[in-house]
Amino acid sequence: MPNNLEGKVAIVTGAGRGIGRGVAKLMAEEGASVVVCDLGGNVDGSGQDVSVAQQVVNDITQAGGKAVACTESVVSMEGGEKIIQTAIDNFGRLDIVVTCAGILRDRMVFNMTEQEWDDVIAVHLKGTFTVVKHACILFRQQRSGRVITFSSESGLVGNSGQANYGAAKSGIVGFTKVVAKDMGRYGVTANSIAPRATTRMIAAIPDSAAEIRARGGVASLSGDGTDAGNIRDLDPDGIAPFVCYLASDYASNINGQTFLVYGDTISLVSQPRPERAIWTETGHWEMDEISERARNYLTAGIANPAPPQQR
Repeated sequence: MPNNLEGKVAIVTGAGRGIGRGVAKLMAEEGASVVVCDLGGNVDGSGQDVSVAQQVVNDITQAGGKAVACTESVVSMEGGEKIIQTAIDNFGRLDIVVTCAGILRDRMVFNMTEQEWDDVIAVHLKGTFTVVKHACILFRQQRSGRVITFSSESGLVGNSGQANYGAAKSGIVGFTKVVAKDMGRYGVTANSIAPRATTRMIAAIPDSAAEIRARGGVASLSGDGTDAGNIRDLDPDGIAPFVCYLASDYASNINGQTFLVYGDTISLVSQPRPERAIWTETGHWEMDEISERARNYLTAGIANPAPPQQR
């Protein structure tokens, strides 16, 4: 479906590699002018290489598209504002924001440092806010816009060793739902994607860690038995078509949703809803009563995702 984003202007953070690069390039193919935003750092957030974003820009322009590079950091409000301003200065408007920027600092919760926690939260959660907040100022004025954020199964069902990452990604889902309600009245939609794809971030997870997670029974959202960590053969470019769909006019009625996207599958993730309930006729719970009713109904059949192991 060529040219479905003709005349649109998009910002893609984390667009230098992996999923973000695929999104930026496909959006350009679909006719959008793209701000390719990436610091070019390492998976853990260290270092910087401005050529990473520029190479994606070169690929786009050589194919006949329009793009500019941006190496501002998403972790500060000033950086987020400058990223938005880059779109205005170069293309005169903004229609789409896609927030793919991210880093990893995996460690078991009892070993995680404050710095590892803060850095991951800053890039993923705050970095989503800084860009989306400033984009929404424009979107409110023009009464249109698309916000597409990136979550993870780690934030939806949990992955061992990713307390910082999982908390950030879960926060992004909640943030996106609030943005959807704040901005829907202005003709703006906001949705999040939990992808499975082979990226540098996945490659950075040791095989042993993936095996530990599998043995720990980390659940698959899709229910197909595929562990969330077992995604080393999925093309990151495969996520881009659905992102472009959400950014298009075809998806104008889709708002506040979360999708799991991988390979040949796109799944709508259910909204959290009460599944079971117990109540007391006296209006005041006693522990013995809770124990009986929870055991017989409320928690009956619930599996422990990480049962105790023999030492």
